[in-house]
Amino acid sequence: MQRVVVIGPCGSGKSTLSRELAVQLDLPLFHMDQLNWNPGWVESDKADLARRVEQVAAGDRWLIDGNYGGTLELRLARADTAIYLDFPVVLCLWRVLRRVWTHRGRSRPDMPDGCPERFDASFMLYLFNWNLGPRLRTEEKLAGFRGRLVRLSGPAELAKWRDGLAFAAQRG
Repeated sequence: MQRVVVIGPCGSGKSTLSRELAVQLDLPLFHMDQLNWNPGWVESDKADLARRVEQVAAGDRWLIDGNYGGTLELRLARADTAIYLDFPVVLCLWRVLRRVWTHRGRSRPDMPDGCPERFDASFMLYLFNWNLGPRLRTEEKLAGFRGRLVRLSGPAELAKWRDGLAFAAQRG
């Protein structure tokens, strides 16, 4: 695994997994949220975001976490591995609410400074409707992916997969 994309619904644990994997695999980590957002929750222009993603994806080694469907094909075209946290939306909704409460008023580690965590009804609606739109579009893009796809359906499956990775790393 040299060029890894970690995707899934909001609250599935993409950033947490990505931080762990980046250390384990010794890969530079890039969060799509940091590439996209500017202080004060100002979103980057789509062309600027695409340019940033292209620069990162042109590298030989990286791990990029986040969905951002408009740039997913750019990343998948260069990725050798896609890890899809295909978790239930209800679980993800709960996790996002917990995250909002835990980090309220502060920027999370995977966000740029100046983007404090807050409750956002439109964001929650986006997540609530994940299976009706974003998931379908993600599946379409993954259908053409030629690398290794690791699809994990919940935390237990993720833990088992992670344990297997750790075991393989110990064996050398």
